[in-house]
Amino acid sequence: MRLNAGGAILAFSSIGHVFSHLVILLYATLVLVLEREMGLTFAEIQWLALPGFILYGVASLPAGWLGDRWSEARMMAIFFFGTGAAAIYTAFATTKVELLIGLSAIGLFGAIYHPVGMAWLVKNAVNRGRALGINGVFGSVGTAGAAVVAGSLADLWGWRAAYIVPGAVAIAVGFAFIACMASGVVRDRWSEAKPVAPASVGDMKRVFAILFITTIAVGLIFQATSAALPKLFSERLFLAEGSATRVGALVSLVYLLSAVAQWAGGELADRYPQRTVYFACQALQVPALLLAFALHSWLLVPVAVVMIGLNSALSPAENAIVARYTPLGWRNRVFGLKFVISQGLASGGIALVAVVYDATGALDASFLIFAAFATVAAVGALLLPPDSAAAVPTSRAAPAE
Repeated sequence: MRLNAGGAILAFSSIGHVFSHLVILLYATLVLVLEREMGLTFAEIQWLALPGFILYGVASLPAGWLGDRWSEARMMAIFFFGTGAAAIYTAFATTKVELLIGLSAIGLFGAIYHPVGMAWLVKNAVNRGRALGINGVFGSVGTAGAAVVAGSLADLWGWRAAYIVPGAVAIAVGFAFIACMASGVVRDRWSEAKPVAPASVGDMKRVFAILFITTIAVGLIFQATSAALPKLFSERLFLAEGSATRVGALVSLVYLLSAVAQWAGGELADRYPQRTVYFACQALQVPALLLAFALHSWLLVPVAVVMIGLNSALSPAENAIVARYTPLGWRNRVFGLKFVISQGLASGGIALVAVVYDATGALDASFLIFAAFATVAAVGALLLPPDSAAAVPTSRAAPAE
């Protein structure tokens, strides 16, 4: 059966979401190996990753501009090939400088996905919340897979294999993508599958002023917890002497169990006011983060599932709100700007992890800071304009396409 354009775009966008998170987050687990093999401290290794995380956000703005002005499909092809090549280069690093270059290249090419892939998907989706929710589950699988892929490959064949294997697979997907472009199944689209009424200039200004604050908070919490979770489990669950595979598998379990929240958040965003969904997820993060601060037992695992799940569940509503208040011709750039804010500026979360650990010898205090950011974001969500069109639940949503 021939795959239609909408299905192909959802498929490639979702696969791209896997790689955009998986490749950049391999490092969070590999630090447990690199500490021994390269003779570096945990804080030193975290600083090497910081430029890549900054580029992951900042470079999304020029990537979005190219998506708007040139081609979304061609930019996605560059994403697959560039991410794969950067991962393979990183695998052959022998010095701190080479490792820094490789990690930075991963961030640079990884920056293409969110402004281009997300805008491309939204433009082609009839039910945006559902499409974003499905796509988000794949992103969560990428995040979860990073820990288990990195840990298992590092234990089996060394840390370099943890970059070579995903890099080679990304390049293979790139060739499949090019084949679909040549056949016309994958293409650029210059109109929306489901047009929406334009928002007022006043509402647009209000929304983006608020999202400037809330997306920093969301991104900081996500990036910092992604970097901190392997170390947190290793120390609090008495796994410090365990293998990278054990720690990686546990982190992966958390992200896999929380992945369903992304799908649920998308379904809710199609059926209820997006502002309400966005606020509820932000507010519920606060008690979850405070529990994560307090627990030093295996109860930390289910709490981490809730904590990560809530941070993921708000994403479809947030992206749908961005799309709702952005003109079509600017959507890639606005998604790029959003990522500059949520990933570039919020990459301070990586620095925060390093600073807190250096100062206290533990990661506990960082969770109090995260709870404060979640509180600010929840207040901001309440100040968004009401979404009356989404207030009436729908009995059934059409398939995403």
